[in-house]
Amino acid sequence: METNKTMTTEQKKAMLLLKSVIFHYHGLDNDEKQILEDYATSIDAPEELIWANEFVQKDYYTAFERARTYLAEIVAPFDKETKLSYLKTVWDTNSSKGSVSEIEATAMLKLAKDWHIQTELIMFVRSKHVASITN
Repeated sequence: METNKTMTTEQKKAMLLLKSVIFHYHGLDNDEKQILEDYATSIDAPEELIWANEFVQKDYYTAFERARTYLAEIVAPFDKETKLSYLKTVWDTNSSKGSVSEIEATAMLKLAKDWHIQTELIMFVRSKHVASITN
């Protein structure tokens, strides 16, 4: 997923919702909030970030399931590579915090299953794991 200003409003909303809902899954901390704000700035999407945060805050307990439904519609026309790029971006963002929690990984795997790219995400994660061991 390109992090530039050529993304459509819907792509920006989808990416920010995806990142936001994963970060909120266990409670949004200050570092994660800053990561979201920095990303929104990098893609010129301050309104889309407000929208994503409001989406989650509307009902925190159902946010992930509502996001799954919303995102399934948005990504349906995308090819596998594009869908995978969304989840890779979120995985890498989570990794930049120092680790990906089990609950965050499980959430991403659920989305990958919905999007029919579970095998591809697992292969990506394995390659990241192997790379981290050999470095």
